Formats: sequence, structure tokens, C-alpha cells
Amino acid sequence: MTQLTFTLPKIDREETKKAVEGILEKYRLFLLQVPETKIPKVTATYSLVPPHFGNEFHSSTESAAIEKVDYERQRDAFLQRIQKAVNRLALKERQIIIERYMSPEEQYDYEVYNKLGMSERGYYRVKGKAFYKLAFALNLKIFEEDLLEAK
Repeated sequence: MTQLTFTLPKIDREETKKAVEGILEKYRLFLLQVPETKIPKVTATYSLVPPHFGNEFHSSTESAAIEKVDYERQRDAFLQRIQKAVNRLALKERQIIIERYMSPEEQYDYEVYNKLGMSERGYYRVKGKAFYKLAFALNLKIFEEDLLEAK
């Protein structure tokens, strides 16, 4: 009899790391973002098109309010998804991710590992594990096979 073998696809660590860092940067921007473009117009507008009294919204104020609520709902869902994934990490991994990427004040890696009392090598090892876990938790993993197929 022959033994069945099962091989896992190989993950492209560099591309996966870029994807996770991109999501964490997006998280930080969403925390600080105020959608000024969604503010309704207050100046009068005139149109030659006769008014339509159907089920649709035509007021710019109503449209802006709906867009703002939808945007905020999507943003909040995104923030919660990232927070839940980070909360599932081990303590040291969670501390590194929160200090480095989720705090309002941007910090460099050397500042974080000094603050946490870790060696540089230990810090990068734990950070790498945290990224790997986040990639799976957030479904951001990129396989080498995917990159070959894309080319």
C-alpha cells in the first residue's frame, strides 16, 4: 500500500506581510478619518428636470446622510473585524501589534521593543508570528502559487 501525502501550499511571507501591514495602516487611518466629503450641500440648486415624487431620494441632504451612515457602518464593521482578530493573538503578539500599529501615535519598531523590554531579535520573531496569525484570521494570506498564476 502507498501512503497518501498531503502538502500545504507555501505562503509568500513577504507579500502576506505587506497585505497585513496595509490592513493595519488602513485601520489607523479609519480611526482618524472624518469624512468631510460626505457633508451635505447647504446652497440652493436649481434644475430644469421636474420633481419626481417616487420612492427614491433626490435631496442632496438625504443622499449625503445615507452615504455617511453606510460608510460609518462599513468602517465600524472593518474596525471591529481587525480588533477581534488582534484580540485572538497571544499576549506578547497583541502588545506588539497594538503598540506598533493600533495606537494613535506612530512608533518605530525599535521604540516598541525597547518599551516592551524585548530584544530586537525576539521582537521580530514574535511580530512575524503575529503577522502570520493575523493573515489567517483576516484571510489575507497570499500563497506562492497564487503569485505564479497571476503572472
